[in-house]
Amino acid sequence: MATTDDHRADLARGLVSLAVFTLTHRDVPVPSFVTVTHYAKGSDEEIRAEINRIAALLGTETAPGDAEHDHYTTAISFGPVTYQAVGILATATATATATATATARARYQAQTFYEGRTNLNPPAS
Repeated sequence: MATTDDHRADLARGLVSLAVFTLTHRDVPVPSFVTVTHYAKGSDEEIRAEINRIAALLGTETAPGDAEHDHYTTAISFGPVTYQAVGILATATATATATATATARARYQAQTFYEGRTNLNPPAS
C-alpha cells in the first residue's frame, strides 16, 4: 500500500496522541521500547530495491536481518523508538527454508490484516 498524505498524517497524529497519553497517564504501564515497521512488498528484487531506497533516505545501512526467515532490513532509532523497514524475501537461502519463509509471510499477513480496515476517527457517541 502506497503511503498517502492522509495515511502519513493519521499515523503522525496517532503517535503524538500515544506520546501525550503516556505522559498524562503515568499509572498505565508502558513498554521499554516501541518499533514501527514498514513492510516492503513485491518481488525479491523490488523488495531489496525498496529497502535500499529507504536506507538511503534514513542514512542507514541494510542488514540481512533475520536470516532464518530470509528478511532484509534497515532501521533507525530515536531512543527507545525504532522505525524499521523489513522485506520478507521469497528465495530460500542456505539458512532459510521455504517453510520458514512461508511462516514469515503468514506472520506478516496476520500483522497487516487490518491495514486500511480500521477507522481512526470513530463516530462520536
